Amino acid sequence: MIIGLDFEQAGRLGLSRQKGYAFFSAVFFFCLLGILATPLVAQHDAGRNAVRFLAEGKYDQALREVNRKKPKRMNSDLDRAERQFVLAMHASKQKKVSEALEHAKQAVEWGLPFERLLAGPRDILSPLYDSESFKEWKAKHTYSEILHGPMLGDVTGDSAKIWLRTVDEEEIRVELTQDGSAQSVMSLPVRSRAEADYTAVVQLKGLSPSTRYRYRLYLGEKKSAVSGEFKTQVAGRSKGKQRIVFGGGAGYTEKYERMWHTIKDQEADAMLLLGDNVYIDHPEYKETQQYCYYRRHARAEWKSLVSGVPVYSIYDDHDFGTDDCVAGPLVDRPSWKKPVWNTFSHNWNNPSYGGGREQPGCWYDFHLGDVHFVMLDCRYYRDLKGKSMIGPAQKKWLFERLKKNKGQSSFTVLVSSVPWSFGTKHSSKDTWDGFPEEREEIFSFVEDQRLDGVFLISADRHRTDLWRTPRESGYRFYELQSSRLTNVHVHPLIQSSEPSEMIYGFNKTCSFGQLDIDTTAENPSVVFSIYDIDGRCHYSHKVLRSELTHGSKQE
Repeated sequence: MIIGLDFEQAGRLGLSRQKGYAFFSAVFFFCLLGILATPLVAQHDAGRNAVRFLAEGKYDQALREVNRKKPKRMNSDLDRAERQFVLAMHASKQKKVSEALEHAKQAVEWGLPFERLLAGPRDILSPLYDSESFKEWKAKHTYSEILHGPMLGDVTGDSAKIWLRTVDEEEIRVELTQDGSAQSVMSLPVRSRAEADYTAVVQLKGLSPSTRYRYRLYLGEKKSAVSGEFKTQVAGRSKGKQRIVFGGGAGYTEKYERMWHTIKDQEADAMLLLGDNVYIDHPEYKETQQYCYYRRHARAEWKSLVSGVPVYSIYDDHDFGTDDCVAGPLVDRPSWKKPVWNTFSHNWNNPSYGGGREQPGCWYDFHLGDVHFVMLDCRYYRDLKGKSMIGPAQKKWLFERLKKNKGQSSFTVLVSSVPWSFGTKHSSKDTWDGFPEEREEIFSFVEDQRLDGVFLISADRHRTDLWRTPRESGYRFYELQSSRLTNVHVHPLIQSSEPSEMIYGFNKTCSFGQLDIDTTAENPSVVFSIYDIDGRCHYSHKVLRSELTHGSKQE
């Protein structure tokens, strides 16, 4: 390549040294321009990249992305049905309704669920929806009025929440039956609304602890029934046994979507998604975000899992902003922050979302029995100048919650979307290595308050590792990191970096972390395990609560 020429070679081309500088500057400029003009290729996602261009009105680029071939080592090309769906959006956005309808019909013929067409993104497909020809075709189809969900969330000993998305604004009720009982009760109605992207959350209260329930969702006058089942948690802060699966890095990769079946087979009490749950990389445009979320929500493997296992989520860079983004400390700047937060909150079923509209974010905490989970937002208020990953409001909340919970839980799990341990990402400052003062502040707070039983989990790196960071106090912070649920891209394993110790790492294929927590014993324990996409356990490490205390005996 010509960019590889040195100045001696430039001389042989008849260029003076001065002209050589100008020549190489021009080459560098055009190469950089080419890179910047190329869509982000995280996960090599042709569908996502094409919708990105559509949202920006760059139709030729969108078409090239749909038709672009990928090397075999990358993600496969769009399958036939998905390709036709994207082409239907491409035509509809340009108001080429007849062409859009033909692509839509071809997509459905090749297996695209009709509900995918109805979900949208609606702003892109509205010209198609408004056409009489589409309305006539739609009238001939039988489809579910429930487009996405049901998704369980915030399951406690006496309550649960069920999330769903509908075609139109609908009144929704849940019929609930306790396992082994012939009697059922009906919930109070809620309504899905357009301003919430046609979603609703049904809250179920007054449930019995450690009990299995069956449920059916009804719209309006008992139409479009969808069923599922779940088990409530133990009562209050009771001791018990918990199985938690978690990970991040869940870019859409069709051949790896079977991961959700593998996780379902683990029969976990909860699933924690720690960021990059879908790969968007386009915070300015709602349409790209919707496409990425809707595509995942429509997968049968995903729906089968989340209808029975409660999901708790936070975001990271690729589903909040762009790669390694630093958004700054302000609530409303950049201007895309709140809209992205809105879209995120409309697609998950969390207990809460930061401080609400006045102080948006994805942080919250919850309990599973006597295990306290603290979910952190490491993106919305990240501030290099202020040397803060989480911002002052969230940090105040964090310390208050930890202090209030002191002595109330056998274990406390600090959950971050990026690694806590030292040196897990070479020289990058995107992890807590970029905010060492605040990390030290949090670790010191745990020590000063004598908050025993604390351990860490995180995501971001496309592998699964177990780390340990010894402290002078005698405390050791164990951390299980996992962020390759369905990603194609993999990160190399990293050796120990003082003061942190890498105990074990796995990156051969897609994987997830698992926590098996038992607080019923006199000395409670947690088993950190690494599983691959086929359900094989590659490593397990048991830690007793007595090892997570100040002055604990070192191995």
